[in-house]
Amino acid sequence: MNARDIRFCGETLTLLPSGALHWASRKLLAFADLHLGKSERIARRSGTLLPPYDADETLARLALDVDALRPEVVLCLGDSFDDLAAADAISETIRAKVSRLQDGRRWIWLEGNHDPGPANMGGACLNEFRLGPFAFRHIAESDADPGEISGHFHPKARIRGTSRPCFMFDEARLILPAYGCYTGGLDWTASALRDLLSERAVAYLTGAQVLPAPVPSAV
Repeated sequence: MNARDIRFCGETLTLLPSGALHWASRKLLAFADLHLGKSERIARRSGTLLPPYDADETLARLALDVDALRPEVVLCLGDSFDDLAAADAISETIRAKVSRLQDGRRWIWLEGNHDPGPANMGGACLNEFRLGPFAFRHIAESDADPGEISGHFHPKARIRGTSRPCFMFDEARLILPAYGCYTGGLDWTASALRDLLSERAVAYLTGAQVLPAPVPSAV
């Protein structure tokens, strides 16, 4: 899978090219910011029409990770839906695809700023999730103890004129890229990201393979 293992708080975690995180010893797969229903939400609020295939493409990529790794726990780190109305508008076809992925495993939706409450999509809905040395939540907290894993910022690295979603990682926290289609991203030098991370922070770029790169200073 051209993934990359890192050591974090005494545990081995695998960063996947898709932008998901695999904790093999706990049989856990985590990802952030699916933003399912974004095309519906944009059409509803602005009248702008985008190809309505974002959920299909996002779930097809997710199915590849789930089928390859067979996790027992799947953890969605918030903003799984573009808003709660978008969750209500999800088609029966998409609901069936989610149900298939959930079958036989523990599935946890964490609340995000776009979806601050449960959606009627199976699984459990929590504000945050703690397991072993890690605290999983949607938005990083500036005073969090070491071991925080979050999403929200959709970090993207810009190198030699190209932009790629990336993990951002230091000795205290790990921030995941957005997993969903149509999500956009925040430049890795933005102060909102760099202020959370130490000068030793490393980015791991997603794509055909996961590649490390030192994070430049904030702009």
